[in-house]
Amino acid sequence: MYSMGTSTAERLIESTRELLWERGYAATSPKAIQQRAGAGQGSMYHHFAGKPDLALAAITRTAEEMRAKAEAQFSTPGTAVERITAYLLREREVLKGCPIGGLTQDPDLMADPVLRAPVEETLAWLRGRLAEVVAEGCRDGELDAALDPQTTAATIVAVLQGGYVLARAADSVDPFDQAVTGALGLLAGRTTSA
Repeated sequence: MYSMGTSTAERLIESTRELLWERGYAATSPKAIQQRAGAGQGSMYHHFAGKPDLALAAITRTAEEMRAKAEAQFSTPGTAVERITAYLLREREVLKGCPIGGLTQDPDLMADPVLRAPVEETLAWLRGRLAEVVAEGCRDGELDAALDPQTTAATIVAVLQGGYVLARAADSVDPFDQAVTGALGLLAGRTTSA
């Protein structure tokens, strides 16, 4: 699973990321993290003060990775709609859910302001960055100038997150794909004719 050169701290962070995505914070025990990482209790507490400290490192890394993937689509050449489409259609592990959005369903994590912060910040960044792309499209005459960038961005994020929920409930990627297709159809309906 991990190469011989992977540090213990790195294995602990990656194991925690995987377990948080699979099980959530409350169901991720220090013992499960240690077992998956192939690390002893002493090693874990040598590198991290405890489960919250390790979870924060894991959530922060997941948030940074999510932002980098999204930014890759948002900053490429192309129209606003092309960039939003690339973001919405990129490959995802839909049935596992969103590794950041899914954390909002964990009451223990959301009750901790320190652990909640990277989740809130990432979703706020995503809405803000999408709003910037929509605003560019409005400014460039590609999208209807009456389209509100902030509410449009919030809608896109809500459709994406809701698509994950619908897909997991149905144990099928079809509802996710339908939600994304619907969002793209609504956005296409607001494009201007050249």
